[in-house]
Amino acid sequence: MSHPREEVEAAVAHYVELRARIERGEATWTALAELFTDDAVYIDPAWGRIRGIEEIRRFLDESMRGLEDWRFPIEYTAIDGDTVVVKWTQILPASRPDGTPYRQSGCSTLVYAGAGRFSYEEDLLNMVHVLDDLKASGWRPGPGFVPPPANPDRDFSRPPSP
Repeated sequence: MSHPREEVEAAVAHYVELRARIERGEATWTALAELFTDDAVYIDPAWGRIRGIEEIRRFLDESMRGLEDWRFPIEYTAIDGDTVVVKWTQILPASRPDGTPYRQSGCSTLVYAGAGRFSYEEDLLNMVHVLDDLKASGWRPGPGFVPPPANPDRDFSRPPSP
């Protein structure tokens, strides 16, 4: 059974507003952890499956170190019951010879769990596109960069609904 649409919309608005604050440098990526349930699952294309709010908080800290000059603006959101889709763009700090930024299309699917929190997020990116742009741009990690694990858990299944 889905939550009331107004409740889901309010949670999505909070998520989008927090992401905007992160874009402006007014908050860090670890602040997103407050929007997840204690047993949430987060799927990242490079880091794999992350389980539980403390692991999500650690992942958000480690995975974003050295990427402080990258941007991730949201283009739009869509809501279907408790399922939310967030369309965003990943923008690298370097520019192509024609002056346009290196950028990739990204999408997140979230599952709303109630009380303003989400129980699942799966981020999707074309990693071949990302790696091609990293190479072409000459990008190098910033201080404190933590690489993704060598053998991430690729299970993207959603946890069972309560």
